[in-house]
Amino acid sequence: MAGLQPQDDLLKMSHRESWKMQHERLHVKHRGHEAMHAEMVLILIATLVVAQIVLVQWKQRHCRSYNMVTLLQMWVVPLYFTIKLYWWRFLSTWGMFSVITSYVIFRATRKPLSCRTPRMVYKWFLLIYKLSYAVGVIGYLAIMFTMFGFNVFFRIKAEDSMDVGVIMLFYGLYYGVMGRDFAEICSDYMASTIGYYNMGDMPSRNLNNDVCAVCGQKIFVDVDEEGIIEDTYQLSCNHTFHEFCIRGWCIVGKKQTCPYCNEKVDLKRMMNNPWERTHVLYGQLLDWLRYLVAWQPIIIGIVHGINFSLGLE
Repeated sequence: MAGLQPQDDLLKMSHRESWKMQHERLHVKHRGHEAMHAEMVLILIATLVVAQIVLVQWKQRHCRSYNMVTLLQMWVVPLYFTIKLYWWRFLSTWGMFSVITSYVIFRATRKPLSCRTPRMVYKWFLLIYKLSYAVGVIGYLAIMFTMFGFNVFFRIKAEDSMDVGVIMLFYGLYYGVMGRDFAEICSDYMASTIGYYNMGDMPSRNLNNDVCAVCGQKIFVDVDEEGIIEDTYQLSCNHTFHEFCIRGWCIVGKKQTCPYCNEKVDLKRMMNNPWERTHVLYGQLLDWLRYLVAWQPIIIGIVHGINFSLGLE
């Protein structure tokens, strides 16, 4: 009975006390291993530097294959951890996103391309972009709400509010990155099919002044004709597009060049409203996070493999 006493005391401890005791045990276990820890840190730094150089060179020399492999890893790696850790809520949202996005990609890659497909594609990915932005901002505010102690006024446990904030921030950033990457793939396929865009080469069709190069439809529609009536936008290269199409091309599809002549697009000029310019910063943040989500787990796995092969624990 005396041997069970420490175990009973451990069960009676609060979460914070239990964590503190485990932390102290960890320090005792690793005491005297400072040289080995320094070696492990050096291995980690060296691996990160080498991996960064390799990835940058790969991206510069073979950008298309780099983006495809990165996207595949971002799609599969979280699924592995989801099943392993029983995160069924994330698995359900991942499944719905994957099914709908697969249908959208199927429509975008079909030939001949329906005149309604580009608008449908950009609407879906614009919805994902806006939802991810809203969910990410709410998650960030929830984290700040907890860090400043406002949860006390609403009698919410700090652990609960912080968990909600972190989960919502992760959902927003993850689906934001995935949506933009899939939108870029769809943009390339649709533009190549329509024929007014060819990355790094001359387009296969000549662009008339009354045609939008993104969707291939007429910009100005006569009263007795079937088509889309909406606002237009002219780039600095004097090519005119449907405003919805060119915004979808640049903001959602991550293209910063004219869909016809490949001239650089000034996104700040396109964003007249100061509030809209945050979307550019958010897009840059998502592009930076792609590296962390896709390649960081692989690099950490390589580091663990090196440590194991050298007998470091």
